[in-house]
Amino acid sequence: MTLIKSISGIRGTIGGQVGENLTPIDAVKFAAAYGTWLKQNREKENYRVVVGRDARISGKMIQNLVMHTLVGMGIHVIDLGLSTTPTVEVAVPMEHADGGIILTASHNPKQWNALKLLNEKGEFLDAVEGAKILDIAESDSMSFADVDSLGKITKNKAYIDLHIIEVLDLPLVTVKAIEQARFRVVVDGVNSTGGIAIPLLLERLGVDVIKLYCEPNGQFPHNPEPLKEHLTDLSAEVKKHKADFGIVVDPDVDRLAFMDENGEMFGEEYTLVACADYVLSRTPGNTVSNMSSTRALRDITEKHGGTYEASAVGEVNVVSLMKKNKVVIGGEGNGGIIYPESHYGRDALVGVALFLSLLADKNISVSELRKTYPNYFMSKKKIQLTPELDVDGILKAIEDRYKNEQLTTIDGVKIDFSESWVHLRKSNTEPIIRIYTEAKSQEEANTLADKFIEEIGAIANAEV
Repeated sequence: MTLIKSISGIRGTIGGQVGENLTPIDAVKFAAAYGTWLKQNREKENYRVVVGRDARISGKMIQNLVMHTLVGMGIHVIDLGLSTTPTVEVAVPMEHADGGIILTASHNPKQWNALKLLNEKGEFLDAVEGAKILDIAESDSMSFADVDSLGKITKNKAYIDLHIIEVLDLPLVTVKAIEQARFRVVVDGVNSTGGIAIPLLLERLGVDVIKLYCEPNGQFPHNPEPLKEHLTDLSAEVKKHKADFGIVVDPDVDRLAFMDENGEMFGEEYTLVACADYVLSRTPGNTVSNMSSTRALRDITEKHGGTYEASAVGEVNVVSLMKKNKVVIGGEGNGGIIYPESHYGRDALVGVALFLSLLADKNISVSELRKTYPNYFMSKKKIQLTPELDVDGILKAIEDRYKNEQLTTIDGVKIDFSESWVHLRKSNTEPIIRIYTEAKSQEEANTLADKFIEEIGAIANAEV
């Protein structure tokens, strides 16, 4: 089955059987469940929902189904068309809307799409709210408006520009210093909406932009997850154009990774480390990232006199702990920057602006900047799930086996060793177990990951 219902939204592959994939009927059902929840959650006369999508091929179809379902419930829709996840998040409170829906499967390949659901603050729903929507969808307890009470659709294509203005107005974004630095940057927009938003932002900052795969046609030229092995074309372009660095985002522009002037990855994990270093140097405070993120953020935070804490994986969990700890910056090690001064959502536009401000301030190359940070190496592997695998039983067996080590079990099992760690968890967005490790060398990280893959295999075989 490739229809996944979780706190990250409703996600699946296009086509196939109803209830097993993301079919038109499933899109309508979950949009109607969201509309019903909205009315139960906020009793008022008129409801407004902001809807936007990334550029994937199925996006227009799914968006039309979702919007017209909401119209059928008497809900007014603000249609942003091609947009980014953070842009929709910013638009919800600006529109005084009751919620938002983003049609995107984030880093997943082109056959996937999803409904990501937002509340009236433009933030992802928590697990309790998400569970209510799933219950409504399963119970079919949705009712629709009569013919005189249908909603209306209003198109608004201004929000990427408004989002950029909001980013440029942030006090720590040093627009003049960036303009004076005269950076040259290659942007890989993976033929989605990052190809619209990121070049526009850079041009407003006086950056010389070289576009790579910035046509928002949904034909992803490589695997859209912004990892080193997928970015050989970006590396070649950075070197060819003698650029200061390269930028790559995922299809919905909430993940951000950089490449240095030599065409080498800055390290997806170090996007947040660098942005936090800059923010903490100006506004000291605390940080949060998820349990699968690098220890380097903890090191940088403590260097600036702050405190670091890790949350369970999932943006809503990161945001919840960020609010509780009143942090100045946080996010996820997958290149997700959450800067509360802007909004509580991962935002590649904010990340780009903060990174440029840092570079302009330090006046050093990207490769030199990377050398100023603690050196950790991460391995990110996965095991495909099959129906017969008892994932919870496997993770419990691992927990028992390592009970004398420092364990965290709020999200799968994380084992902290003195010089390394491993985090094993079931994905919220794909039918896989993720195995993340970090150590002082790439070889050690890979060896640790392979060791646990073998252990999981042995436990699974013993159970069969």
